[in-house]
Amino acid sequence: MSFDLRADARERLLLVAHRGVWAGNIPCNTIAAYEAALRQGADMIEIDVDYTADGKLIVFHPGMERVQLGFSERLTNCNWDFVKQLRYINMDNDPTQFGINTLEEVLEQFKGRCYINIDKFWLKPKEVTEMVRRHGMIDQILAKTASKPEYLDIVEEHCPDIPYMVVAGNEADIERAKARKINFVGTEVIFREDTSPLCSPEFIEAQHKEGNLLWCNAIVYNYRAVLAGGHSDDRAFLGDPEGSWGWIADRGFDLMQTDHVLESALFLDKTGRRKRTVC
Repeated sequence: MSFDLRADARERLLLVAHRGVWAGNIPCNTIAAYEAALRQGADMIEIDVDYTADGKLIVFHPGMERVQLGFSERLTNCNWDFVKQLRYINMDNDPTQFGINTLEEVLEQFKGRCYINIDKFWLKPKEVTEMVRRHGMIDQILAKTASKPEYLDIVEEHCPDIPYMVVAGNEADIERAKARKINFVGTEVIFREDTSPLCSPEFIEAQHKEGNLLWCNAIVYNYRAVLAGGHSDDRAFLGDPEGSWGWIADRGFDLMQTDHVLESALFLDKTGRRKRTVC
């Protein structure tokens, strides 16, 4: 399987599974959650990278130890021999059979199968990018950071050839990223209101004319911190998928990150919005 993010986005709205598909007894950021995401129609999985005290790269959301493991210590303070014995807890706060996967395991499992957004790679940029290169997965990976100069410095130094998107709340953020010697493919836009220039039809058309992709978030981290003007997974599940997933598709976004891959895929397919006409 070959990977060309721009070409695939011209053919269909790409669905990004936020930490996989997880619920009930299947925890997020596990191979099980990622396998479920692919079965439900995800084009890309979003994974979080952390590390242990002895340098093992693991797939885990930093700072979520108490919530996801019932464990109060930071994993960065523990050696891998200890961490690999831990088990996630489920939605009822009971232990599951699922342990923490290494980044190596995840890359090996999904090589050649889907796109992978490696979040927080900047914690160990040299080690993460070297592992990606060893696996021959550069075109399969998407890196994203905020537009802070220190983050852009990391991208420019360690992974200038890996497809990259900047997370932006204004056009100045985008221009800072474009000015760097990196493989800039587009922008994850963050907007609180539909009046934002970053979601205007004119802005989207201009970015597309430059060959740049646009990522929109239907996920809800915190209902008080809106990521996409209220066009969220919550809105879809509370009876208005047209005003959520439909709006994102109609506005012309190329990637949509969701916590509900199957439902959004079914809706987009049913309404004829998933596949796009290639000119």
